[in-house]
Amino acid sequence: MPKDRKDRQADASRQSASPILPHGRIHKRSRGKLPHWERDGGTYFVTFRLADSLPAASRDAIEAERLDIVRTAQHLKRELSNSELARLEQFHTGKIEELLHAGHGACHLRDDRCAQIVADSLGHFDDDRYVLHAWCVMPNHVHVVFTVAEGHRLSDILHSWKSFTANTCNKLLGRRGPFWMDESFDRLIRDETEFNRRVRYTLDNPIKAGLHDWKWVAKGPGWPR
Repeated sequence: MPKDRKDRQADASRQSASPILPHGRIHKRSRGKLPHWERDGGTYFVTFRLADSLPAASRDAIEAERLDIVRTAQHLKRELSNSELARLEQFHTGKIEELLHAGHGACHLRDDRCAQIVADSLGHFDDDRYVLHAWCVMPNHVHVVFTVAEGHRLSDILHSWKSFTANTCNKLLGRRGPFWMDESFDRLIRDETEFNRRVRYTLDNPIKAGLHDWKWVAKGPGWPR
């Protein structure tokens, strides 16, 4: 039986270290308090973290700084500048990541049972709704690099991952309440250089956090460890 279009798209992404990056129109979405950018068939670097992964005082201070940048641009009725976008991202790859690696909170994903639930959820629709390029499940957060398949949306994929894993892990742990922070960090990858950097960042994340024997990390073909 001949392969359909989605199968061919997945194969094309699998056969090379970097995906085919489309040049379609970029859509700005408003989810939560910060702007997000999506593109049909886009490739993304995504981070989502546990609800208690940051100290409240640090979380509130960072959130205030981020919102100040966004509101300044809104007040001036203009788009965010490249330098402002870089500052927003630095909160995630700098300040927030440093706090996450400190291991604040219950770190439910240090429990292999919960980590396995998240890993299985990521892989469940791989080569169907999306193509995974790299991921790591850390003790209190998750990084994923993936390409969204035609006919699917980033927001729906994130909701599916977070909703299923939250319900399943909460049931396993005998707990109630928020499991993940509502808002995730997502970055639309624009070119191959950025793609390579995001994949390497994801694969190296456990080592940077001092988790040298951490097993919850995986990559697509073509990437040495």
